[in-house]
This record gives sequence, C-alpha cells and structure tokens, in this order.
Amino acid sequence: MAKKSATKDTVGTVKVTLVRSPIGTMERHRQCLVGLGLRRMHQTVELQDTPSVRGIINKISYMLQVEG
Repeated sequence: MAKKSATKDTVGTVKVTLVRSPIGTMERHRQCLVGLGLRRMHQTVELQDTPSVRGIINKISYMLQVEG
C-alpha cells in the first residue's frame, strides 16, 4: 500500500490573530503578515500547522496571538 502524504485532515491547525499594528515595523515583518493572510487588526485566520508557518509566526510573534 502506498504511503499517505500529509493532508489537511492529518495536519493540525493553528489560529493566529493580529493584535499589534504593523505600522512602524520592518518591511519584512509586514510581508510575513501578508504571507499569513492577515490584513486588519483583530483579524483571525486558521492555518495549517507546518514548520514554515511556525517559522513565520516565530518571526513576528510580538504582533500575534496564537492558539493551538
């Protein structure tokens, strides 16, 4: 039997909320917000819990609230 790849069902999710304004932050950090799909203050998105997403979250953790 073939090995199953990680799908959306098997990969956990993480909820991320933007709690600090990106005004006055570095351009790279604002680009990270775009990559996560965050546009407005107090907007929450649910993302797949992958190493790349966790790396972005760690980079801009001072602007985010993370659940999960």
